[in-house]
Amino acid sequence: VHQSKLDFFCKLGYGKQDICKVLENLGQEALEDDVLKELIRMGSKPQALENQAQPSQLKLVARGSCSTTLGLKWLGEDESDASSSLRPIVIDGSNVAMSHGNKEVFSCWGIQLAVDWFRERGHTYIKVFVPLWRKEPPRQDSPIADQHILEELEKQSILVYTPSRKVKGKRVVCYDDRYIVKVAYEMDGVIVSNDHYRDLQNENPEWKWFIEQRLLMYSFVSNRFMPPDDPLGRHGPTLSNFLRKKPVLLEKKRQPCPYGKKCTYGNKCKFYHPERLHQAQLSVADELRAKTKVPLALAKAEERCSP
Repeated sequence: VHQSKLDFFCKLGYGKQDICKVLENLGQEALEDDVLKELIRMGSKPQALENQAQPSQLKLVARGSCSTTLGLKWLGEDESDASSSLRPIVIDGSNVAMSHGNKEVFSCWGIQLAVDWFRERGHTYIKVFVPLWRKEPPRQDSPIADQHILEELEKQSILVYTPSRKVKGKRVVCYDDRYIVKVAYEMDGVIVSNDHYRDLQNENPEWKWFIEQRLLMYSFVSNRFMPPDDPLGRHGPTLSNFLRKKPVLLEKKRQPCPYGKKCTYGNKCKFYHPERLHQAQLSVADELRAKTKVPLALAKAEERCSP
């Protein structure tokens, strides 16, 4: 009897020590209901309830709100997959900084604006190339604004200084444009600059094609970094597809005709006419010609049939 009751309450999830204590107090012939009441009074809980009482490490999200990670998982993608689908970004730091400073001041804040813009889009590989001598204190002929930003970006492993040194009082500077194009070409990424790199295009035909197809130009509008929505022209890819490794194809929606049923272009109209889906799209002139030909043909037939 003791073993059967012990097995019964063990299956319910109670501990053996608590069951033995209750059976000793109430006796071996105690009813199961009395034993259960005593276990509850003692504060003993089944193991399943104890596990549920422990705080879970899962984060609860409201139905209305959906974070980016949950949205990506719902679509069958992870954050790593989303970031891996984007191209690496290589920024011409000197070009961006001088553009933001109106070609008068080396504005490091412009570099920060460009980096933040690509970060918000989800790019993880971002490199900025700046000559090493920009690390030196600014001079009157080469003013620098917000120089501390360069140190912060260097700590984040985003900024890369191209080497330079002084030989007999003269500064020897390496060609930073070559670093930019070479790294972007090897990483199959995008170059962010308003420079066309014509000298490097003439050096290597592969670089020429790469610069023509992967150069992303930009503008600064009121401290806002703005690349064009059509980097390769009106008939080229969109900006989102330009920054992706594999473009996402969207269905082209035809624009409805602004004239509607009053349109007189017929089949020559380039816009969409939902009312003409099951009709022959003829122009008004063609329709009039077709209508006039039918009575003429009937009249000729009647003349032939008459004696």
